[in-house]
Amino acid sequence: MARCQARLETSLSHWLPPAETHPAALHAAMRYAVLGGGKRIRPTLVYASGQAVGSDWEQLDAPACAVEFIHAYSLVHDDLPAMDDDDLRRGKPSCHKAFGEAEAILAGDALQTLGFYVLTHDKSACDSVTRLRMIEAIALAAGSRGMVGGQMIDLAAAGRQLDIAELEDMHIHKTGALIRASVVLGALTRPGLAAETLERLDHYAKCIGLAFQIRDDILDVEGETDILGKRSGADLSLHKSTYAALIGLDDAKQRAKELHEEAMDSLSGLDGKADPLRWISLYIIERDR
Repeated sequence: MARCQARLETSLSHWLPPAETHPAALHAAMRYAVLGGGKRIRPTLVYASGQAVGSDWEQLDAPACAVEFIHAYSLVHDDLPAMDDDDLRRGKPSCHKAFGEAEAILAGDALQTLGFYVLTHDKSACDSVTRLRMIEAIALAAGSRGMVGGQMIDLAAAGRQLDIAELEDMHIHKTGALIRASVVLGALTRPGLAAETLERLDHYAKCIGLAFQIRDDILDVEGETDILGKRSGADLSLHKSTYAALIGLDDAKQRAKELHEEAMDSLSGLDGKADPLRWISLYIIERDR
């Protein structure tokens, strides 16, 4: 994971416009929102998925960056006062607190489009047909039928209690869609990959995406702000529906463990090259931030 983070940091800095490039305030906000923090789970999944099917590191840099740019944009917008209204992200002031609300909105907009720019301009990942498949996958995952749609479901749920089926539906879109796209993008860098293998990897990603959100809900109750890098208890204070609130902490932890085991089953046909994917699944359900 440390190797992925170090490699990604260099690649992200390469694709981001220098902070002094006109308009400097916008590019400074973009770099602030992206560089120097975060677990980098989604791009790490791109690297791990690609390695599992035999792709080279160089083929995976561009899709890993694309995913992280889109994820970073979503965090900038999620933190805005009109959304989750969070003042802290990755242990430092949220983008809108550091640069202003309007500047943060524009920085998020620019990061989203930069993700697609990277996929269209980097030629090392794969041929043009496969890159189009990647663009399709990430556009669907990030849009109204994926991450943004999940955020809308979350906003619409304000003031009412969701049942467990509604909660899972929300998080399959809001959190899980981009995690699934990360695994798919890594796998697509392997020409001629069997459809069955891609389906297994996608199911793995669906499981860990839901487990990721369950663990987030647990940490909102049990975690500490200094460790999390964001305000603990935020969901509780907003009276949001969470797994911890609906089924209790013990059952939420058990559900996350079951999803991890299901994810492991999905990888049963893959050899040791898929071990990083196996480790990430375990890391997700045991992480403390």
